[in-house]
Amino acid sequence: MKRILPFFLLLFSLITSAQDIDVFQQYYGRYSYTAIGNTLNPAENNLVWFCETLPSSSADLTLNTNQDIIAAYIYWAGSGEGDTEVTLNGTDLIADETLLVEYDDPNNGLLPYFSCFKDITPLIKTSGNGTYTLTNLDISDVLATNPGYCANRTNFAGWSIFVVYEDLSLPLNQVSVYHGLEIINRNEQEINITIDNLNVLDNDGAKIGFLAWEGDNALNYGESLIFNGNTLQSLPLNPGDNAFNGTNTFTGSTTSYNMDLDVYNIENYIGIGDDSATITLTTGEIVFGQMRADLIIINNIVTVLNSQLPDATTQIDQVLLACDNQTIQVDYTIFNINSTEILPANTPIAFYASGQLVGTSFTVNDILIGDSEANTIELTIPDNISSPFDLLIVADDDGFGNSTVQETNETNNSSALSVTMLQAPVLLNLPAIEACDVGYNTATFDLTENEHLLTIGTNTIGYYETYSDAVVQQNEINTPTSYQNTQSPQLIYIRVDNDDCYQVTSFGLLVKNCPPWIPSGFSPNDDGVNDEFEITGLLTIFEAFELKIYNRYGTLIYQGGDKLGFWDGISNRGINNKGQLMPVGTYYYVLHLNDPNYSDPLLGWVYVNY
Repeated sequence: MKRILPFFLLLFSLITSAQDIDVFQQYYGRYSYTAIGNTLNPAENNLVWFCETLPSSSADLTLNTNQDIIAAYIYWAGSGEGDTEVTLNGTDLIADETLLVEYDDPNNGLLPYFSCFKDITPLIKTSGNGTYTLTNLDISDVLATNPGYCANRTNFAGWSIFVVYEDLSLPLNQVSVYHGLEIINRNEQEINITIDNLNVLDNDGAKIGFLAWEGDNALNYGESLIFNGNTLQSLPLNPGDNAFNGTNTFTGSTTSYNMDLDVYNIENYIGIGDDSATITLTTGEIVFGQMRADLIIINNIVTVLNSQLPDATTQIDQVLLACDNQTIQVDYTIFNINSTEILPANTPIAFYASGQLVGTSFTVNDILIGDSEANTIELTIPDNISSPFDLLIVADDDGFGNSTVQETNETNNSSALSVTMLQAPVLLNLPAIEACDVGYNTATFDLTENEHLLTIGTNTIGYYETYSDAVVQQNEINTPTSYQNTQSPQLIYIRVDNDDCYQVTSFGLLVKNCPPWIPSGFSPNDDGVNDEFEITGLLTIFEAFELKIYNRYGTLIYQGGDKLGFWDGISNRGINNKGQLMPVGTYYYVLHLNDPNYSDPLLGWVYVNY
């Protein structure tokens, strides 16, 4: 499938002052163009006085069946600063761009004139051949509020559609569309327009077309259209001394009042190898002691030139990287789309990393017009190139900046991609995490406690109970902030990922015996609430504990350990009160935890109440 790649992006919708005619779009292939349009002037404003324009006008598009529409642009223009919204065959259009030029009339002051532009390719492709009618181009308020236009006979309005089409019976051409807005008049009697980006391989059938506004057939004073120093004419419509006279070459009309759609043959005026041309427009001469001149506004220029050259463009499809490896694989494609000739095999290709040459290659096969070739290369990135870096691929480059193939466009051979090498995260040895035993050597751990010791950045981390699970990323711990160990001590494995690279490290979980919580009172009244002197964790954590209870006289009344459970207020020591429930009062305890981390006993008091 053929594609059209424009040289320049479409302009934003805007309003600007006069803009020099410059290249807008270029097409390469079996292409040409046609133009339709019509004036909204009921007569030539220099011969018949009127001060209004028609509400609508129509023109017919009649492409042959073998001519396929590639692009279509509409221009509309008139007196004033611009009506930017018009209607074409019932479709409302809003200008993509509006340009202004001005004429400072000695009698009527400053008079601006506008031209609007819009890309209407989808509309014309859908509608195809038929009659096109433009409405709602209204400059009546302008003419009514500024009588200088009608008094000066420069009141006008009109429109034109340019259609670029493909016709397989045509030679391979370069179709170039230039636009802007430039003016000549009695104040500025000559302008020179240079058109660039031409590529002439054969001047046979070369032609140039113009869209111009406000030209008058009756005002051919010093008027000329000169191309590369040669005066153009196309008889009988456009004599050499009256090029802008309200004519349409495409239809043969002589009643396109104050609007010109003309085409000229230039094959004798342009040479093979030319890449630019100069167009000169003149007007004005002294008649009976007075300056007489036409006012002419140039809106666009189109050239059609035979041009058979390839056009190599590039695309980096993907870059494959390996962790901590300086060798990368680059998949790339070389295209020959915007071209009129085969791109030959062995066209050189250069690869640069941060401006440093890192590899060369070449096309394997001849690449046909509109076709492409995909290939792969391995590049070793030098250690002195830091990551990320710009990877640049340049077609038709031998590695020393030399081109070996003449192309339609020598400035579009490269493409770039920012590449970040894959480096595994650098991990530190993480300290063990401790948590208090909640029973039988188990505890609840926050596994993320040590994350602040890692440089995580945009990396992701996961926690696993085994090394193999971390490698294959299965059985990840779902709630790492609240994890209960399965053994003590235990290793936890942490995997740190940065997409394609990862590292695994580990840290320990240690269950420690924390001081128990000892209540300050209880009520052994068998009501089911707080009936025992229950010290949290003694039976399941400090299994070898020993508890002694003394009354206020220092008499031992109770002694117990893990097998006896908790004191229920009944004495198990002493001769007189053994087996009796102790009265209300304050008692004192000595708690031996019998743990190497707690050599001193815990001392305190507990109040017994009923």
